[in-house]
Amino acid sequence: MTDSRGPDSNRPLTIVIGADTFSPDVNGAARFAERLAAGMAARGHDVHVVAPAASRKHGTWKETYEGQTVTAHRLRSWRWYPHDWLRFALPWRIKQNSARILDAVKPDVVHFQSHIVTGRGLSVEAEKRGIRIIGTNHFMPENMLEFTGIPKPMQEWAIGLAWRAARRSFARAEAVTSPTKKAAEFLEKYTGLKGVHAISCGIDADKYTADFSPRSENRVIFVGRVTGEKQIDVLLHAMALLPRELDAKLEIVGGGDQKKNLEHLSETLGLGDRVTFAGYVTEQELRAAYTRATVLAMPSIAELQSIVTMEAMASGLPVVAANAMALPHLVHDGENGYLFTPGDAAELAAKLEQVFRAPADQLEAMKRASLRIVSAHDIQTTLSTFESLYRGEPVVDPETESPTTAADERRKGR
Repeated sequence: MTDSRGPDSNRPLTIVIGADTFSPDVNGAARFAERLAAGMAARGHDVHVVAPAASRKHGTWKETYEGQTVTAHRLRSWRWYPHDWLRFALPWRIKQNSARILDAVKPDVVHFQSHIVTGRGLSVEAEKRGIRIIGTNHFMPENMLEFTGIPKPMQEWAIGLAWRAARRSFARAEAVTSPTKKAAEFLEKYTGLKGVHAISCGIDADKYTADFSPRSENRVIFVGRVTGEKQIDVLLHAMALLPRELDAKLEIVGGGDQKKNLEHLSETLGLGDRVTFAGYVTEQELRAAYTRATVLAMPSIAELQSIVTMEAMASGLPVVAANAMALPHLVHDGENGYLFTPGDAAELAAKLEQVFRAPADQLEAMKRASLRIVSAHDIQTTLSTFESLYRGEPVVDPETESPTTAADERRKGR
């Protein structure tokens, strides 16, 4: 395999990043791939992104992200119509396209972000050419089941097939990563792989603004895909259970196939103008929405990390989140917010009420705890760790667990 170590170990690399979802898609995996590409380009590397075309137009051209220019190889794609925006590269052409791109670019390393189509083709062809391969998993099969049309009795069988396919692609990689320890353990459990690195997606906290001034209203924000696994219906039911005198409002930022159904549910629950469906917004509008909110609600049960939760924390928000998957890594119950039993609208409402009724000093303590905890997820640490993996250098997984506090010890002693 290609090894960049030695006297020329600091030379710029040629990096191919393969992604099944990339800008203009709006989701955690796409946003991470975009930030990774921009971050590596800012460090002087020659970055190439292989991803499905966002329209019928396909080919190779330059694209700019966060002020950095990368070469985009946009593959001919088809729209997956059960989903509201997803496009996929043609599976039967992915090996041919991957071979063509790798032979033209001659990269030092290939870093694929999922095994489904693009990662499968790139890993197969990179292995043939002795190119170093890094694989990152952002995918849970359960997240896509509702868009496949597979009957529920067959879904467990389909999940098994998906994990076996994941193992085949990730087994070709010389290093495999996932965003959190929980996600790494999850991947190891379902694929049989060992030694998966836990490397945070990272965040540039300086881009977000915390506001410590007193709030004039009780405002909940949710950001993410408006789809079934996010359990936004649970959040709407919780909003309906909050005492009327709190006059709490909810802003839902993002789009998805469940938007019309949830708008109807909101009307049925009598929430009226207390709920705003903002749809897709610009980065500037999103940051402003975080800053003006009182609390982030994250009822999702399928988060391998949740970049949204990190963005909210970097904006100084307490978080009320489902006690599921990787969310407890970010939300420390009673410290920077609260955890609730997944699917329990009454408990979610009670936790939101606790935030709204918290004395000013307690609310400020939660906000500062969010800022402290998220500081361990600095994007530059993430980039440096991947840079070392690209060069074949040994790495120690970045420590993203915040130190144990007196509050943690008290809760353990209950």
